[in-house]
Amino acid sequence: MKKDIKSYMLIMSILLSTWLIAQQTNGVVTDSNGIPLAFVEVFEENTTHGTLSTDDGSFTINTSSLPVRLHFKALGFASQSIMIDQDSTNLSIVMQESELSFNEVVLVGSRNRNRTVVDTPVPIDVIDVQSLSNNSPQTSVNEILNYVAPSFTSQPQTVSDGTDHIDPASLRGLGPDQILVLINGKRRHTSALINVNGTVGAGSVGTDLNSIPTAAIQRIEVLRDGAAAQYGSDAIAGVINIVLKKDTGSLALNYTTGAHLSANANQFEGGIDGQRFKLDANYGLALGSKGGYINFTGELSSRTPALRNKDYSGDIFRAYHGAERLFAASGGSVATMNLQDYQNAAAGLTYLSPESQETIAGLNVDLDSDIETLRGLLDVDADEGELAARGLTRKDFRFKVGTSELNEGKFFEYCIDL
Repeated sequence: MKKDIKSYMLIMSILLSTWLIAQQTNGVVTDSNGIPLAFVEVFEENTTHGTLSTDDGSFTINTSSLPVRLHFKALGFASQSIMIDQDSTNLSIVMQESELSFNEVVLVGSRNRNRTVVDTPVPIDVIDVQSLSNNSPQTSVNEILNYVAPSFTSQPQTVSDGTDHIDPASLRGLGPDQILVLINGKRRHTSALINVNGTVGAGSVGTDLNSIPTAAIQRIEVLRDGAAAQYGSDAIAGVINIVLKKDTGSLALNYTTGAHLSANANQFEGGIDGQRFKLDANYGLALGSKGGYINFTGELSSRTPALRNKDYSGDIFRAYHGAERLFAASGGSVATMNLQDYQNAAAGLTYLSPESQETIAGLNVDLDSDIETLRGLLDVDADEGELAARGLTRKDFRFKVGTSELNEGKFFEYCIDL
């Protein structure tokens, strides 16, 4: 009896092993050039059974039954399915590239033409500028990079002379002069502005990225680590490589507009400010028969100020400022005014009280005591009367904290003659 049980168990073990082997399928996944593909999804139809191909493209999957249909999926390749049975062993699957394949993964600024972003030893961001400029409110290169690149920083400056319009940029918190900017792999010159107003990168000279129209750019590659060993000391913070468009025979027009709708921002009482618009056009022409081209880009943009505080509430004018205004209006020079001129001009200040007018008119300006008296009578608050007389309001004396007014016109041309 025991001998029969052992024979039965042996037969069952053999059958079970044979069944398991029958359910196991092996294979290799490659592209059309025979290069193994890693991380290809391999899964059984209508089940949760699946696996991923390894670095050498091989895979092993256990199926619930045979025959069965297997599906193969990978980003950038057309999905495939195949029916397998007991005779299907050591499958060889060739994946065909789809229209969604990443043809632009090869970097102009990389050291190896065959190296992709995934394989580089340092992190590289590849930014599709055309998609961002069409689908986001950012209108300049600095704004786009600040929006999507985690290591890039560039903020508009306020009351900082030329830095108001040439925004200094920083990678990893280092200075603007430590970022190497390339255009199609070639060095871009720096600007002529030295940052000397206590702004970011004070004492340094950076590259004006905003001088390049966004409509001329296909993509931007940001190497987010130091590269001084390869590129030199100006790449301590990293490298920004701007890849320009190669389009020919097509005209691209873009119009962007917007404004700030804010309330209770600092002391701002709300409303619309910071209105902007941008109109750009790009067109390319083919040159010769070997793939040469010339690409033209034009851009017009405007930005109104964005202010973030209330109207000025302090003292602005004294009464003697009004006397100077009237004297200058009569053709005189304020620099040559004497006390008699101040006395005569003060008679025209209608906002002074009748008592003050009478006292000033009766003064003998030749006496020293009357000089001090005249100064005291004209040294009074005259804000409201003077503002009205000059056609001004307190809003005209608001301290302007926010982005400045900016009007720009750009023309950019790039040529490759093969």
